[in-house]
Amino acid sequence: MTDSRAETRHLATLLEINQMLSSVPSLRSALRRVLEVLERQHGMIRGSVTLLTPDTKELQVEAWHGVSAEGQRAKYRIGEGVTGRVVESCKPVVVPQVSREPLFLNRGGRRDLDKQEISFICVPIVLHRKAAGALAVDLPFRRDRDYDDWVQLLSVVASMVAQALKVERLTDSERQRLLEENTHLKEELRERYDFSHLIGNSGPMRRVYEQIAQVARTNTTVLIRGESGTGKELVAHAIHYNSPRSPKPFVKVSCAALPDSLIESELFGFEKGAFTGALARKQGRFELAAGGSLFLDEIGDVHLSTQIKLLRVLQEREIDRLGGTEAVKVDVRMIAATNKDLEKAIAAGTFREDLHYRLNVFTIFIPPLRDRKPDVLLLADHFLEKYSIEHRKNIKRISTPAIDMLMSYHWPGNVRELQNIVERAVLVCDSNVIHGHHLPPTLQTAEASGTVTNLSLAEAVDAYEKDLIQDALKTTRGNRSKAAKLLHSTERIVSYKVQKYRIDCRRFRS
Repeated sequence: MTDSRAETRHLATLLEINQMLSSVPSLRSALRRVLEVLERQHGMIRGSVTLLTPDTKELQVEAWHGVSAEGQRAKYRIGEGVTGRVVESCKPVVVPQVSREPLFLNRGGRRDLDKQEISFICVPIVLHRKAAGALAVDLPFRRDRDYDDWVQLLSVVASMVAQALKVERLTDSERQRLLEENTHLKEELRERYDFSHLIGNSGPMRRVYEQIAQVARTNTTVLIRGESGTGKELVAHAIHYNSPRSPKPFVKVSCAALPDSLIESELFGFEKGAFTGALARKQGRFELAAGGSLFLDEIGDVHLSTQIKLLRVLQEREIDRLGGTEAVKVDVRMIAATNKDLEKAIAAGTFREDLHYRLNVFTIFIPPLRDRKPDVLLLADHFLEKYSIEHRKNIKRISTPAIDMLMSYHWPGNVRELQNIVERAVLVCDSNVIHGHHLPPTLQTAEASGTVTNLSLAEAVDAYEKDLIQDALKTTRGNRSKAAKLLHSTERIVSYKVQKYRIDCRRFRS
């Protein structure tokens, strides 16, 4: 064979091998096909790819062609036999006549050297400048064989195998990382939404915790009712992540945020061609939540036509995709929430009474913040810690006058409003204590708050001075002398101010 014909055949072989390594998903299957190409195109009798296992540091047969069952289970230590020497030295080895090589272990089997003399060529598979394995082939012995040509061909093939191995290991590593991250995130979600971590120890909240514990372990439909900003979504999360469905998805749909023209396609999905722009089938939220929980927030805003379909899902446990002809069974736990008065909506004809009966199996009422005043300070401290870390501030606590303002406010926006107010206070605070003047005007001037009315400049200065003195007395447990030192003042001046502002020092001694 001329050099040009041999070169052409080598190039064709390498092209075919490259296509296999890049297109076959399984590396082991791809390697077997590589060996089949070498057998078909170049007369190889048998071949194998051995790889170094990371844990045992042994060489193990990963792919083979023409190798006996015993040979497929063969293992080598580094430095053992010809293959072990190749991996140890990271250099190719040619054995022109196997019968004359004492290092040859013949673990591949099916070699009757009395009937046919064979040649053995083994090249390293180099990854990150170290041998990760070896590619070995058996050839019929011929005295005129160009072994350099074969070593060159197999070395290129081995380098291609090394790249495929690198990609597979990176893919496996990334897959493992994603699995670990997914497991970590699920555990984090479970911990974050454990109802024992919900904040509040007032009587109304303890009743909520009891109800969550009762219903979480069941598949019962839950209706969560309460004003906007009370934390209905947190309760829905707690129910899901403390239920047997917690490993499965928790899917949220904000019914008020979706227009009537889109909500049905979002909930139930659609078939290809169902409407203009439906270029492919799309699963709805019910299908995406399969095995888990679907949270329908603000269900009181759903259109009547959609309410009919939701009623069917609750009754039959099946949905119809838009444009579809077959019903799709769904295994989903429904959790709904609303801040509307559904009884008034039923009377007004904007909410179906039969749907209300289906949803109202187990109802949890979330109390407004004004009815759970003992929780205000707990929540404020929680948000203070959260936003101090988030905004990299070293804020230790909330001053007594500021606490009084928080406790006397009527909180029309509930917990969400408290959260926003504390975050704002953290942002504007230039010390390590939140004072009254760090709180927004809504708390300082609202009539319902019972705090401060329209102030003149002198009154505002007095209010600020009173705030600082009370804060110092709280720190020193009512000790005026120590409070004076904190304020860089004298005990006489502090005592005068205490009388002026009618501050009761005894309240700070406990």
